[in-house]
Amino acid sequence: MADREVAGSHLAGYVDILRHASATGRRLTRAEVEARRAEGDRSAEAGLPLRALIRDHLAAAQTVAPTQPSGPLLAAVEQAVDAFVEGYELAQRQAVRQQEAARREFIDDLLYGRGGLGRLAERAERFGLRLSQAHAVAVAAGPEPYGDGYPVARRIEEAVLGRFGNRQILLATKDGRLICVAPGDQPDVLAFFAKQAHVATAGGRAAIGRSHPGPGGVVHSYEEALNALDLAERMGLEGPVLHAADLLVYPVLTRDRQAMADLVESVLGPLRQARGGPQALLDTLISYFDSGCVATETARRLSLSVRALTYRLERIHTLCGADPVDPRHRYTLQTAAIGARLLGWPGAEA
Repeated sequence: MADREVAGSHLAGYVDILRHASATGRRLTRAEVEARRAEGDRSAEAGLPLRALIRDHLAAAQTVAPTQPSGPLLAAVEQAVDAFVEGYELAQRQAVRQQEAARREFIDDLLYGRGGLGRLAERAERFGLRLSQAHAVAVAAGPEPYGDGYPVARRIEEAVLGRFGNRQILLATKDGRLICVAPGDQPDVLAFFAKQAHVATAGGRAAIGRSHPGPGGVVHSYEEALNALDLAERMGLEGPVLHAADLLVYPVLTRDRQAMADLVESVLGPLRQARGGPQALLDTLISYFDSGCVATETARRLSLSVRALTYRLERIHTLCGADPVDPRHRYTLQTAAIGARLLGWPGAEA
């Protein structure tokens, strides 16, 4: 009985409005329009379906039709229903905005570990996450910033959800980047997200953090993914997808930044004496190590002849006192070259 009363409350006063307006041929008064708009607002908040509500309005109008002229009646129905739908849609838009704001606040708190871990876990269930288990985060960046609702973000979301459905996946954007949070035991979700992001962003790059347990695990994995993207930019790493687990050596090398800076300056500082500065010889070292110490491949990458490459390697040996070709010196030079890239040497950071 109570449900029927709630369902019919949206027609309160509607039939009387139709009778009075159609009998005189007048338009609805401002108070009548506001009353219908308010009923639309309340119906939306109650979660009643709009199609059924309009059908009820048309059915109620038919009960008045035999006693009223059709022209004025139709005009009154049109005006009343239009006001009702306007109120309904305004309420829906307001509800969507509130949901979006709540979702954005939750994502910010989740990725920064704010709001208390217990409260965060409770809120997470509303968005399909169970923070009691382990999660991993993938972050994708493209040539331009992206926000919620952007075509690129929608395309990726449709592809991921279309493939995996409801697997406790959270897709979002943050600071212009695309984010995917997934259970730690489902790496296929993040791999697929990374692939879709690479395509949708026309060559963008994604990084995947390691899986970590608990609410704080999402923050940890997110930071790992961000650091991996930053590291790839500074180190010139190739590939559309980076895994934080494969890059753990780099944070280790820079954990003692001053020690690394001292190593770089001690080992590579003499390259400053080279004509034109140290950059060309540093690039030669980096390419040589990235090529697996294969001279022909290094020469190809640098657009040099093998003879010219050999001269550069000998010049490095002369200036630094360490021979890149000698396995005994190679580790020190390679570590210093990695440090130079991490620190931006020979720029101001070194």
